Amino acid sequence: MKTTSYYAIALLALLTAFGAAAEIPAGYYNSLNGKRDAELKTAVYQIIRNFTSVSSYNSLPEYFRRTDVRPQTNYWWDMYSDMDVPTNIKFGTYMNREHSFPKSWWGSTEATATQYKAYTDLNHLYPGEARANQAKSNYPLGEVSTSGSPKFNNGVSKVGAPVSGQGGGCAYVFEPDDEYKGDFARTYFYMVTCYQDYHWASGKMYMLQQNTYPTLNQWSVNLLLKWSREDKVSDKETMRNEAVYAIQNNRNPFIDFPELAEYIWGNKKGEAFTVSGGLTPPAGKAILLAPVADTAVDFGQVAIGTTGHASLFVRGENLKSALSLFTFGGDKAMFELTSSSISASLVNSADGYWLDINYKPTALGIHETKVQIISDDLDTAPPVVTLRGECLEMSVLTACTALDPSDITSESYSANWSTPDDEVVDYWIITRTKYNGGAQQTEEILAEGSPWTIDGFGESEYESYSVQSVRLNQRSPMSNVVFVRHAGITGVEVDQPLTVETYPGLIRFKCSAPQTGCRIYDISGREIMLVDRIDQDMDIVIPLGVYFIITDQHHTPVKVLVR
Repeated sequence: MKTTSYYAIALLALLTAFGAAAEIPAGYYNSLNGKRDAELKTAVYQIIRNFTSVSSYNSLPEYFRRTDVRPQTNYWWDMYSDMDVPTNIKFGTYMNREHSFPKSWWGSTEATATQYKAYTDLNHLYPGEARANQAKSNYPLGEVSTSGSPKFNNGVSKVGAPVSGQGGGCAYVFEPDDEYKGDFARTYFYMVTCYQDYHWASGKMYMLQQNTYPTLNQWSVNLLLKWSREDKVSDKETMRNEAVYAIQNNRNPFIDFPELAEYIWGNKKGEAFTVSGGLTPPAGKAILLAPVADTAVDFGQVAIGTTGHASLFVRGENLKSALSLFTFGGDKAMFELTSSSISASLVNSADGYWLDINYKPTALGIHETKVQIISDDLDTAPPVVTLRGECLEMSVLTACTALDPSDITSESYSANWSTPDDEVVDYWIITRTKYNGGAQQTEEILAEGSPWTIDGFGESEYESYSVQSVRLNQRSPMSNVVFVRHAGITGVEVDQPLTVETYPGLIRFKCSAPQTGCRIYDISGREIMLVDRIDQDMDIVIPLGVYFIITDQHHTPVKVLVR
């Protein structure tokens, strides 16, 4: 494991550097000058949408050590709880990687969540105490009504019914502490701008509109502007913005210019925005906007014999000659740049250039090297980028055990599972399948720990889930499958019962009427057979083993043992 002292030194250096001289790079916001309303929002989007993504989900806690540790302590700076949680506490049990802008709000059904840059964007990811994170769930921001008792209240985070006019139709809202309301408002301003091209999940439009402008609905605009005005930008936000910039090479403009939100959504709509503070360089001056000095690309933990992948975003303006790149010092033989030269035209383009980097460790331990970027056109010191990673032995994972769901409502339930106590796990993947008539839809959900709330249960007749643990990007075998049914769906089984007789290498169905959509699963949860229709005394030849059988008319799985 990486030692605490290693990261404590890095954090102290980071705080010292940023505390002494943090400044917005000249030219970074040039394109905002003279813009207003929708055009201004899109100009912000063009600046911040490309950035150096965090290399892997399991490495996020290591980045949090550089962005979210209380100065001069070894405690997480947690905006969801007032607990003093040490930074050596394992994520998943006590602390979560918390998406302050819920990940279920963007199109998670279109692809796995890990394919979205938003999933590891540190501008909205924070360490959060696990119980508070689970209570917050995927609820929108809002103010909790005082007319009743809140659903959850730990003195910092509050979850409960919203005041009149808020919530967007959701039964509950999440209200942070007054100290952090502006932080969350500016985070949401960033998210709906950086990802204004995303297609939001239709069932999660509590605060959103399906457009690039204004993207937020009106009650949300009113709330977020109120919070942003009342809770001004703090030193914590400024320091964190600089730390994230050094990692991702993009910034939260609503921290740099809090008044920017007023020009896009508030009391300065219709007015042209002007970048203040002498941040506009002379016309035609060659500048390198990304990467900035002291950028670090951390590959996290990688199993020996595998390769870690990351991309470094490179963008500039008015460059005439190509950039040259080379590694030096440390363990440079273990890091591979896919290009040693980038043309000026690529770097100057609006989309910049993505430099792919591979980490191929040949020995266990922590490895590090530097990347120097040289340009004859720059009159400033060329930036040096640090590459680092840790190589560990390959993990051998055993299958989890999926347990019965709990807290079942018409719209959600909690998936439960157990994992061997002696196994180190980075996170879990829940494979969720929704069944509607003869159709089924499967998606993967990344979870921090058991139990994990599953939303959108009302969109399916019934569901099933299985679980895998993940360590160093390697998955365990699939767990058993657990089925989840809505309360009250029992009459169908009584009217049309299904029983299955077993014989050597054979199963025989007994049903009072034909049934459709018969699915047969093995003990690992794999669907091994789909039969469109079954009838009384119908036989199916099947290998020896244990199976679960369901149909469209009989939702409770029938367990059979074929000997």
